[in-house]
Amino acid sequence: MKKLFLAAAIALSTSGLFAQTTWNVDPAHSNVRFTVSHLVVSEVEGTFKKFNGSLVSSRPDLTDAKINFTVDVNSINTDNEGRDKHLKGDDFFNADNYPQMTFVGTSFRKLSGNQYELKGNLTIRNVTRPATFKVTYGGTVKDPWGNIKAGFKASGSINRFDYGLKWNTLTEAGGAVVGKDIAIDLKLEFAQAK
Repeated sequence: MKKLFLAAAIALSTSGLFAQTTWNVDPAHSNVRFTVSHLVVSEVEGTFKKFNGSLVSSRPDLTDAKINFTVDVNSINTDNEGRDKHLKGDDFFNADNYPQMTFVGTSFRKLSGNQYELKGNLTIRNVTRPATFKVTYGGTVKDPWGNIKAGFKASGSINRFDYGLKWNTLTEAGGAVVGKDIAIDLKLEFAQAK
């Protein structure tokens, strides 16, 4: 009887340790940035101000994490009102018809230490293509208000033409005014759901 009780106690305590946990992005302590070449010789940077995301995992190393992320295209900000309006138009995001970008993770693989590889499907303008991000996991901490937080940095790159961001004016020398590759950098703080 004692052995049965002990086995049940161990099973219950172990299941609690690895119970499925949901984490939600804390937008006040996160950012979504992008960089693209301009006129071949320089770069333009921008951000998206509105976004949300979640991570669901039952493993301490997060290797079974299910990650979903949504970005409000209308929140784009490059510190230039005219450029932002152009980016929201049909030459680029067509925000009126496609107001959101989404990412649905398909795998979150630990490489070594705190380095991971995130793969998933990125949808822009109703075009879905695979995307890969390098991720650094900063760990977890309890904040002064009792919230458990987790930090991540992620980076990747996409070809904008793959998603119908089609504007392609050339310079006099034949170079692209706006480059085809967009570098994406995310700094994300997640809060464990209570």
